[in-house]
Amino acid sequence: MKKLAVIANCGKPRAKDVLRRLALKARELGLRVVADRTTARLLKYGAAVSEARVFDGVDGVVALGGDGTMLRVARALDGKDRPVMGVNLGGLGFLTSVAEADLDRGLECLAKNDFTVSERAIAEVHAERRGKRLGAYRALNDAVISRGRSMRVVTLDVSVGRDKGTSYVCDGLIVSTPTGSTGHSLSAGGPIISPDTSAFVVSLICPHTLSSRPLVVPDRSEILVTVASCAGDLLLSIDGQVDRPLMQGDRVRVRRSAKGVRFVHLPGYSYFAVLRQKLHWSGRSG
Repeated sequence: MKKLAVIANCGKPRAKDVLRRLALKARELGLRVVADRTTARLLKYGAAVSEARVFDGVDGVVALGGDGTMLRVARALDGKDRPVMGVNLGGLGFLTSVAEADLDRGLECLAKNDFTVSERAIAEVHAERRGKRLGAYRALNDAVISRGRSMRVVTLDVSVGRDKGTSYVCDGLIVSTPTGSTGHSLSAGGPIISPDTSAFVVSLICPHTLSSRPLVVPDRSEILVTVASCAGDLLLSIDGQVDRPLMQGDRVRVRRSAKGVRFVHLPGYSYFAVLRQKLHWSGRSG
């Protein structure tokens, strides 16, 4: 790689210091850099461009922050094929595979093309009202339908492809990609799905029956969720960052996008090693 886009969560306490390190190393390696204007003010190296143009003509993206930064970058790419290297500046960091201490090594690997990539599925989410589209969104992690300020339960009808599923009385519902299976879905009792699995997970939030369990379905099928009944406000949330109010009768369609996103991993990366570290798995062998 010769030209990189840099996007950082500049609110992180160490963002300024890490960006200065990045600038020095990029200069040493002869890497050209562009950054969105907020990041560029701290980076002080390369060109500052608008967010709409920051991915134009670059070979890859360096995202510095946490999972929220990776989600924002994946959405901003909007289908553009630019591999993303996530550098963790603190927090849990399931999506950022490069530690802050390994930033220099990461840039060296990008410059030498010494890395692997993993393909991550993106969910296309469409909200509809009376047959008209309210909005279209791209979700790396999940689409969540949840009640707003109301304390009343909701009824959601779910279909998978041409097959009618069932009606759920619950506080809400999560449709998760494999990448998002370690997020909100996991906290709601959903399974962990390996990122290379071609599936969606449908998990319920506080279902009002003991027979309801998370549902794993092929991602070649469209999932249709209809708001059959609600006594108050409902909210559709995309990756926890974009919200859309819903009403009774509204529909949400979820299908796999033809264009996903690619994550960069340094040599020696292991998804299961990340799970062991982040989830504090332990056990005896032998």
